[in-house]
Amino acid sequence: MDVVGVAMDKVRRILVYVCKERAAPRRAQFVQSVTGHFTDSGEDEVEVSCTLEKNQFILYKGDRGRGVPLKRPAFCPIKHLSATDAAAIPLDIQQRGVDVGVAILLQTANQRVLLTRRAKELRIFPNVWVPPGGHVELDETLLGAGLRELHEETGLKLEPEQVSPTVLGLWESVFPPMLSRGLPQRHHVVVYMLLHSSLTHLQLQPSLRPSPAEVSACLWAESRLVRAIVSAVDGEDASVQLDDLPSSISVSQVSADGALTESSMPLVVFTSRAPAGGPDVERVSTGTKFALELWLRSLDVPDL
Repeated sequence: MDVVGVAMDKVRRILVYVCKERAAPRRAQFVQSVTGHFTDSGEDEVEVSCTLEKNQFILYKGDRGRGVPLKRPAFCPIKHLSATDAAAIPLDIQQRGVDVGVAILLQTANQRVLLTRRAKELRIFPNVWVPPGGHVELDETLLGAGLRELHEETGLKLEPEQVSPTVLGLWESVFPPMLSRGLPQRHHVVVYMLLHSSLTHLQLQPSLRPSPAEVSACLWAESRLVRAIVSAVDGEDASVQLDDLPSSISVSQVSADGALTESSMPLVVFTSRAPAGGPDVERVSTGTKFALELWLRSLDVPDL
């Protein structure tokens, strides 16, 4: 193998493959909506099955009722991409394919979930609140990738035998998140995985050692706050369910050296919606809202 071939081999990534009926899986194209591949009527949510085999993340229509939801936002840039827009995307980006990510919803024994704010220096979704997560590396399992990212980003180390993972759903994520913000640069399918800890958030808090390069704040969100977060649907104007929540929320800020400092943040940050234009704002990501709604359903929380 020549030098160029070696370099290309080193940057190989786990990519999404799609399969219809009994056809062989084929690599999803960057400018192709993965959700749209499985529906003929333009819906933004569909039930699929998934498997990770030989470094290929394969999505297919399985037996009804045995899959997981795959969803895209109504404003998904790939969904609304014109032929002219698609042609304007640089060739190196078009050839990327669709990447695979894993995000971990870590549920504590007292039913809170860990959210982290992405560092403002990150190129993709800076200053946005998400669960810990990242890309799946070659020869990793989905759980292995999730546990590695959880440890790298937060310092929390869980062993595979300590957890019983559940895939809540899949989210088709594009950055920038709207065409009004520019042509797509990245295209992912994010696997949201639920893990249960036998410890409370107060017991886990001393073990938090966030990486300042990736995380600028942490929050253990309880169900009332989560309900408010998911009620602020991006792209809609419906009222937010505040449930008598306080006007400020306690979070742990991460300093440049990784130290944690308790501080308060306005509730409105967590109930902000993705703006249609102009600069983005600090908010909970649209995909995270999707996953948190699925989490609430798993708790059998009423009024959803």
